[in-house]
Amino acid sequence: MLTKSGLQLGLGLPQDFINGRDIGLLRRFAQRAEVLGFDDLWVVESVISRNPVLEAITTLSYVAALTERIRLGTSVLVTNLRNPVELAKQLSSLDNLCDGRLIAGIGLGTDTKEYETFGVPTERHVTRFVEGIGVMKALWTEKRATRESPLWPLDGVPMEPKPVQANGIPIWIGARAPEALRRAVDLADGWMGAGSSSISDYIGQQGTMRAILAERGITPGVFPISKRVYMAIDSDRERARERMRTWVGQYYGNPDAANSWAVTGTVEDVAAVLNKLREGGATHLMLHPPFDHEQQLEIIARELAPRL
Repeated sequence: MLTKSGLQLGLGLPQDFINGRDIGLLRRFAQRAEVLGFDDLWVVESVISRNPVLEAITTLSYVAALTERIRLGTSVLVTNLRNPVELAKQLSSLDNLCDGRLIAGIGLGTDTKEYETFGVPTERHVTRFVEGIGVMKALWTEKRATRESPLWPLDGVPMEPKPVQANGIPIWIGARAPEALRRAVDLADGWMGAGSSSISDYIGQQGTMRAILAERGITPGVFPISKRVYMAIDSDRERARERMRTWVGQYYGNPDAANSWAVTGTVEDVAAVLNKLREGGATHLMLHPPFDHEQQLEIIARELAPRL
């Protein structure tokens, strides 16, 4: 544990080649993060994009072979674009390859624009999402899965090997709207706010999540509450801000979004914001430095984490 408060810290892996292909960076970053004691490493889902981003499950399979203890997560797989039977097999296989270290972060995505490209109908997309979760859980936990489903009925379907984790792979759902947050509590094991949620919006979502957990009688701390945080530490505040604006502009096409999404500045500046998220109920934060990855990794471990 790197923090004094018990806040868990994960890291976004350097998964894109915006600044050129560098597999050595990915390898060094993953292995160094494990040595430094970070809790987990995460990948994004980006199949169709103008940005050169490695596929999520393939990348985690590579990282699984490079590491031994650190947990591995997806944030988030858009499961409606995948067949849940095949995805259940892929994730179960990956959980075996990493010896039970996998967290399956999943979500609906921001819209249904990509559905046609994948040959997926846009109607009943929430039903498709919910049914897909049920199918995966059944295949992970039942010797011969049986499930009545309007989309993927299972009648004594075997799937081996099961995940190493006894109750199946923990699912964290990425969500923003109140109804989606309720689904996360009812269907999953944790919640992760999006990197493209502003800090102020996320603080509001934290309040909604705390209320839902209280309604369900779930003790705080049992259900992980997290967020992807794009961040950059620099003694020169303006340089950090402008570099983040440049990256967000390259990746998302809107540099101004960095002003509300990202946390930049000195170690003290960044720690103040992250502690505010912790005080609001976050038990885990996935920190994502999009440049100077190895330098930022060392600063986070040695200077930022002790302040959290």
